[in-house]
Amino acid sequence: MAILLTGGAGFIGSHTSIELNKAGYEVVLVDDFSNSSPEVLNRLESITGQKFPFYEGSILDKDFLRGVFEKHQIDAVIHFAAFKAVGESVSEPLKYYHNNITGTISLLEVMKEKGVKNIVFSSSATVYGMNNVSPLTEDLPTSATNPYGYTKVMMEQILMDVVASDPEWSVTLLRYFNPIGAHESGLIGEAPNGIPNNLMPYITQVAVGKLAELSVFGDDYDTPDGTGVRDYIHVVDLANGHSLALKHNLEQVGTQIFNLGTGNGYSVLDLVKAFEAENQVAVPYVIKERRPGDIATCYADASKAKEILGWTAQKDLHDMMRDSWKWQSQNPNGYDA
Repeated sequence: MAILLTGGAGFIGSHTSIELNKAGYEVVLVDDFSNSSPEVLNRLESITGQKFPFYEGSILDKDFLRGVFEKHQIDAVIHFAAFKAVGESVSEPLKYYHNNITGTISLLEVMKEKGVKNIVFSSSATVYGMNNVSPLTEDLPTSATNPYGYTKVMMEQILMDVVASDPEWSVTLLRYFNPIGAHESGLIGEAPNGIPNNLMPYITQVAVGKLAELSVFGDDYDTPDGTGVRDYIHVVDLANGHSLALKHNLEQVGTQIFNLGTGNGYSVLDLVKAFEAENQVAVPYVIKERRPGDIATCYADASKAKEILGWTAQKDLHDMMRDSWKWQSQNPNGYDA
């Protein structure tokens, strides 16, 4: 059974390809390397002992996509391909709306042409907006505070409308919380372009000496230590969630929505202290003013994924801190030599 992963060379896509391979699926990867590296493919081969079919191109190019579908008997798609930097989405909204939304429509049109009606979508907890109270459940209203978030809200709506128009479709929306960590081998991990937008790679780049200090945005939130609280999930647990979600997707039709998180909230300073304790490396930080659009607390109710998919996060904060540092310390410049 062949599964197409768009954005398959990215942080989450690459880890998911390993778990799908373990589960016995044929993995086909598509990526344009706009936020990933060709070196990922070599690392995946080292980890799995297999060379996954790979095609370089953009999901905006329908002829390119048609070619991929014609070379393989694709049974389902896991859709990761999207731009994801919140700050950049504010400064370049048209870039984000075009790539994320038009790209998704392009993919869905080709899937429809080829009779492939099973898709697992990489969504985000950002769709819960600012006004819902944690723990967050899948039935809460969605909204957003920036163009990136709105692309996720809109892509979810497009996918649900496709199901409403054609009951043969099976759509699974996976709302991630905060993926961190790396593969236990240290061969693949998160390698953002430029200054990291996410907390964990920022911590590890400070620890490895690439950045001078961590900026902590706000220490006056209504949280135990005043810094923002989030639900951090190990990327391998997240990848396992995709494998189980895919299995369920292939067995039913309609729309299913699942949170993938641990259900536990950790503050920014909790992460810094846990990283320092686990790895015996100092992470200097400086407190700065709050960022617009940040909320105090955000964590998941992941009980639906446990009940229906049989999925729970298996790795704890120690695993996340250890694996993040193993990846960064072995690859101080990411995938660049």
